Amino acid sequence: MNFFGFGLGYTAQYFLARYGGMFDEIAGTVRSYYAAECLKDPRIKPFVFDSERADPAISAALAKTDVLLVSIPPGPSTDPVLAKFGRTLIKQERPRVVIYLSTIGVYGDRGGEWVDETRVPIPKQPRSIARLRAEKSWAALARDGKIVHLLRLAGIYGPGRNALVNLREGRARRIIKEDQVFNRIHVADASAAIAAAIARQSGEIWNIADDEPAPPQDVISYAAELMGIAPPPEETYGAAELSEMQHSFYEENKRASNRKMKEMLGVSLSFPTYREGLAALWAAGEGRG
Repeated sequence: MNFFGFGLGYTAQYFLARYGGMFDEIAGTVRSYYAAECLKDPRIKPFVFDSERADPAISAALAKTDVLLVSIPPGPSTDPVLAKFGRTLIKQERPRVVIYLSTIGVYGDRGGEWVDETRVPIPKQPRSIARLRAEKSWAALARDGKIVHLLRLAGIYGPGRNALVNLREGRARRIIKEDQVFNRIHVADASAAIAAAIARQSGEIWNIADDEPAPPQDVISYAAELMGIAPPPEETYGAAELSEMQHSFYEENKRASNRKMKEMLGVSLSFPTYREGLAALWAAGEGRG
């Protein structure tokens, strides 16, 4: 079984580090020759692909691919992968599993209500509208005999990317907005969900999220407690200076249900809440001097 990843970023590389043994050949794209040189896994054959360049050998690599993982975000109007390789993927008759990494942001703001995969997405943010458009385009490949899974991921954290590191580097903030919650997912659990989807014979939509949507300030406070330091001061949302991107996250409030992931995909979370995840990261040395 051969693997190709469009976008060998944080999650894809973690997945391959854990589950790369599933595959006979591993290849994927990076945005530069420098990024290709920085890949730590010698099993990965890298190809450069960005808005201006596409290695001409990618099409040949796709022709022998059984599992395609797509984590490159869409542009405002088009998905860059489909824009360049959509026709190639349709023409290639080889059966393959496609895993498209999307976001629970496609559900839009639900005022803190629970959302599962049966809820119709109503995104308002431009990036989430683009995501939903890309989801539909990738799902259309299922009509050509491909198995397409849409994984709607919560906020990913894990080694090197977590509240402990943010606190140590002075970047953590406790911004308070009444009744605001977010779901998260440890990259190890996200990787387990990808592996489980690859093994499934029919394409589905899956929420990939933890058990406990929680206020973001609680996560920072717990990380500070683990580190034995005082948390940063509270800031009210209305008075806090935030980037446009940060504001957009706080404008949406939802609780993503992971029941389908656990009951139908069979994923048992190693880190069901941020507490287990951060405690394990702290024990592994994250956030230390």
